[in-house]
Order: sequence, then structure tokens, then C-alpha cells
Amino acid sequence: MATDNMVPTISTPHLCVKGRVCQTDNKDVTYYMGSSGEFKLEAVDKSYVTAMLKSEYSPTDLVIKYDATPKFSGSAETDVVWQQVIRIRGNGNYAPSITCHEMGHAVGLLHGGSAYLALPSEDSRLGCMIAHGYSGDLGSNDVSNINGTY
Repeated sequence: MATDNMVPTISTPHLCVKGRVCQTDNKDVTYYMGSSGEFKLEAVDKSYVTAMLKSEYSPTDLVIKYDATPKFSGSAETDVVWQQVIRIRGNGNYAPSITCHEMGHAVGLLHGGSAYLALPSEDSRLGCMIAHGYSGDLGSNDVSNINGTY
């Protein structure tokens, strides 16, 4: 493993609070894709998310499950909600590399500068967790961190 970029690290020991990268509560990761209203994901974006989860996260120790009736609070809260929001613009912009990167944050992965030992933000060993110009795959370092945690 190149680095520990699974929150918390020695370099980034923060607690899980709103606005910070956190881990999901267990290896069972539920997700929902906005299906109506102004936050609806277009079909092309849904296909990007589905394909990325299948190719990058399903082979890890995580158990990825679609939640057709998402919960937004409580102990059974849906882990990841994909919607049209400012952070990722839809209509084809949910590229596999961006969805891989954002899903990585949802399960606790950090950028290289927050890892221990810190790596440059563009270090290829970070896979899709590089800070810019995202790679298309999760990478063995991130898989090791996920499997070691979950």
C-alpha cells in the first residue's frame, strides 16, 4: 500500500462532521439516484454511476445496494444520494472518474495531501482520488484501504 488515505489518518484525525469526509457506518453501502423533480439524474448519468459502482466498488469488500426508497435521517439513512447538484453537473457530466472520486469520499477516502504518509495530489497511486484530472479507476491503494477498513 502506498499510503493510508482512509479517514481518519494521522495527518487528518478529524471527527466525522457535516462538510468533512467521513466513513460510511459499515460495509453495506446504500445509494439512491434522484429520479424526479429538479434534482433528477438523466439516464446517461445513471448509467455512469451504475457502471462505475459495478466496476470499481463492487469488487471491494463493500456491499453496494440500490435503495429505491431513500431515508434522509435515522439509523437506516441512505449512505450516498446522487442528484443533480452544483458539485457535479448532470446531463452526461457524471463521468466514471468523477463518480469514482466522489464515491471514494463517501466511503472515507481522502486526497493525497491528507493521507499518511502524504502524497502529492496528482500521485497516480491515488487512482481516482487524485485531486484534479481524475483517473478512471479506484486503484490498488484505495482498494487496500477500503478492504482494510470494511
